Order: sequence, then structure tokens, then C-alpha cells
Amino acid sequence: MPLRVYIEDTDAGGIVYYVNYLKYMERARSEWLRHHGFTQRELLEAGIQLVVHRLECRYAKPARLDDELNVSAAVLSHGRCRLSFVQTVMRDGEPLCEARVDIACLDAVRLKPTPWPPALAAVLNG
Repeated sequence: MPLRVYIEDTDAGGIVYYVNYLKYMERARSEWLRHHGFTQRELLEAGIQLVVHRLECRYAKPARLDDELNVSAAVLSHGRCRLSFVQTVMRDGEPLCEARVDIACLDAVRLKPTPWPPALAAVLNG
């Protein structure tokens, strides 16, 4: 997913503030869902909430104001109610930030783990 760094993304020195990489990754996961025919809103309306359960992140190099970045989201593994992504923020093919993000599928009312909806499970099972 391509994106550009704007002034609102940076600190006073023009370097992307660390938490914004996580926002970029969230967008890429949302676009992954959309690519497969799902939206966060539709899942919420169906009583499903996706939440970050665990995150491991490594920052290698800074992104700067006006940089053109690309953010990827690839499924690493999945289970009955969890999903692990490997994500990378890159500039010109060079990794700037890499993360493993574990997502849990929750019942939006009870806030307890619940199996993936059948249509999404079909996508995950290929």
C-alpha cells in the first residue's frame, strides 16, 4: 500500500514519529481485508471485532517528511480465532520498520475470542 509522509506524521525534526508506523500498518491490514471483500464496519455490524493481541516491532531506519513509502501486510499464520501478519514499511524497497502483528477475532458484545466468520475463514484457508 503506497503512502506519503505528511507534516502531521513527523516530529519537530521532520522524522516520522514512531507510533505512526503502527498506524500505517493498521491501514495496510484494513486494505488487506478490503481486498478480500471485507470491511471493518461490516465486521462490526456482524458482531465481530478485530483487535491487536500482540505486536513485535523493529525500527531500522527513519522515514522523513515527503518520503514515499510502501506498507505491506502478509498473513504469516492463522488459527480458529487468531491471525498473524508480517508487515514491513519500506522506502525505495529498503525496510524501515518490520513487525509481526497478531490479531484476535472477538465477539464484539462479549469481547471474548470467537471463530472467524465463515466467509473470512474461507479466505484464510485458501
